[in-house]
Amino acid sequence: MISTHPFVSGKYLIGGKWILAEQTATVTNPANTSEVVGEVALCSKKDVDQAVFTAAKAYEGWSQSDICDRANRMRLAAEEIKAIVEENVTLLVRENGKVLVEAKKDLLRCVDIMKQGAEELLEWWQPESLPGSQKVQIRKRPRGVAAIISPWNSPLILTFKRVIPAVLAGNTVVVKPATSCPLTIMTFLKVVASYFPDGVINVVTGSGSVIGDALCSDPRVRTIAFVGSTETGKEIMRRAAGTVKKLYMELGGNDAAIVLADAELDEEAIKRLRFGILRAAGQVCSAIKRIYVHESRYEEVIEKLKKEFSRIRVGNGIQPDVEMGPLNNKSQYDYVNGLIKRAAESGATVWTGGIQLDPESWDQGYFIMPTIITGVDQTSEIVRTEQFGPVIPVLPFSDIDEAVRLANDSEFGLRASVWTEDETLAMKLADRLEAGAVFHNNHTVFQDLHLDFPGLKESGLSRETRHCGLEYFADSYGLAN
Repeated sequence: MISTHPFVSGKYLIGGKWILAEQTATVTNPANTSEVVGEVALCSKKDVDQAVFTAAKAYEGWSQSDICDRANRMRLAAEEIKAIVEENVTLLVRENGKVLVEAKKDLLRCVDIMKQGAEELLEWWQPESLPGSQKVQIRKRPRGVAAIISPWNSPLILTFKRVIPAVLAGNTVVVKPATSCPLTIMTFLKVVASYFPDGVINVVTGSGSVIGDALCSDPRVRTIAFVGSTETGKEIMRRAAGTVKKLYMELGGNDAAIVLADAELDEEAIKRLRFGILRAAGQVCSAIKRIYVHESRYEEVIEKLKKEFSRIRVGNGIQPDVEMGPLNNKSQYDYVNGLIKRAAESGATVWTGGIQLDPESWDQGYFIMPTIITGVDQTSEIVRTEQFGPVIPVLPFSDIDEAVRLANDSEFGLRASVWTEDETLAMKLADRLEAGAVFHNNHTVFQDLHLDFPGLKESGLSRETRHCGLEYFADSYGLAN
């Protein structure tokens, strides 16, 4: 069995070797910042150069490998990952702030990504013959070195959704995890990397301005897969333009939920609405960030949300009865608190609920209680902005056309949801909403790995899960005889 996080703490991976960094930073528990979870390596541009060089060298052989061999290696790695899930749940909770149930689901999801990707590869990679007088085939080939720049909110899932298809497609990767919670993903990547030739998977950590800039400007890197803010994504696009890299980007979201007059709002429906808002303390790119409610149901929805929010137990996710943990880092904590403060100062009504567990240690963590904002309009900062925290503005609308207009009035277009008993109407509204995925009477964050999920407008480039992500790490070419 591969040893876990004590081995990866303060280290980085190049060419199959885990190297102890000269400089490190402390990884702390966001629920208790006095608790040190481990160390993260602060790599230099020289380290990045070596990682890319090693990945490019490994690509020469790995790109020519048999797809059955790739798939089999991934299946074997998936079985070992599955075997170490339980022992790593608490590590993810301690460095990220998730609650136990969410953390375990995230880790198990990685196993699904690996297994489904391996199965999809064997079918999707096959050449496609085209009709005509000339014999023509559409074939696929890997692209080269891929840089995977991962976020802090869901580090395991969002990294594996990119690393796994990239490697299966015959690419080599240089992964940059977020510095605030790198240990679980590095522990998992240690296992996965051991099933592939040295240099296929490399991991460097450190400052985004150092590591990210070096990866984006390196001509040997042919693909950049990034998950994070739209502003950072735009900067990556500018830097990558010099060498015309392929970009695979999931950026910001400001998802709208539309609650129509006929919506069934029983206890289970309200729980689904709550889950769409508050999973991972709202730190989900595709969480509900604003709710538009028909004016005839507006007060009812607010009262039901308050009742539901008031029951939520907030605290250190390591406790089994905690339902919502802290925000992951001080920067995000300060940002969300600032949004709430400015909303109140502008005249909005701010309601806060929930149950504090261990309130005596509250000041040691980045906790924000579930918050509902009313008395705002479409121009309010709290409505226009992706909050990425446990806060939700609720606004009324008078008719369906207004609801669609308000929902689409955003530079983002990640997901949306429609809450109505009229399925036909829900489908019609889905066609009108500018979102990469639309849900009916739900706003799920877990979906089938085959679901087509593009980000529209400034929410990104590419489709996240189509063909398990394989198509974005391969080029198609024509072969004519």
